[in-house]
Amino acid sequence: MKVYQLNHSPDLNLDDGLPLADFSFPWLDRPCPRTVFRAVWNDEAVRFHFDVDDDDLVLHESDDPDDAVLGSDRVELFFASDAKLEKPYYGAEMDPRGGVYDYRAEYYRRVDGSWKFPGLKLEGDVRADGYSVTGRFEIETLRALDVLVDGEMIAGAYRAEFSHGEDGVVEDWISWIDPGTEKPDFHVPSSFGRFVLAGGKA
Repeated sequence: MKVYQLNHSPDLNLDDGLPLADFSFPWLDRPCPRTVFRAVWNDEAVRFHFDVDDDDLVLHESDDPDDAVLGSDRVELFFASDAKLEKPYYGAEMDPRGGVYDYRAEYYRRVDGSWKFPGLKLEGDVRADGYSVTGRFEIETLRALDVLVDGEMIAGAYRAEFSHGEDGVVEDWISWIDPGTEKPDFHVPSSFGRFVLAGGKA
């Protein structure tokens, strides 16, 4: 299982975070665009940042906030309370505008989109050649959901890479870990790794 280390940072300075850039297109035979994730933690929160290159940004317009996110380029974080997904897991899918589709789910793909991550804060930033998403999860929330135990989390990091095609939007999928599935699917145990909080005990 792949491991990403979150450094302790008293003031949650993302410059203290290690870059995670080991992303790929598991279902395509070509390199994926630059995708870099960083995260740090202190006694109050986990702060994270995605910075990605994207020369064909798709931002879906909809009166439904969830639909707007799901139709757009976005980055995603999943957290699970057990490695086999026999207990609930939680997702946050975040677009460049700072919108989020968050949910509680049970295997397989029984998703409750009415559930919201308590205390989740997000900011998005769009630039000419891509976008970034910055946010924070409260340590208290991660503990209460049983996804942060003894300084470790079962977690997945992903990206929905959309582009404009002749027949509409083309959807491709980027992941930190190759789930090894025949078709694109992040909602499986094999797509998760571990986040380890270093430099203290949360």
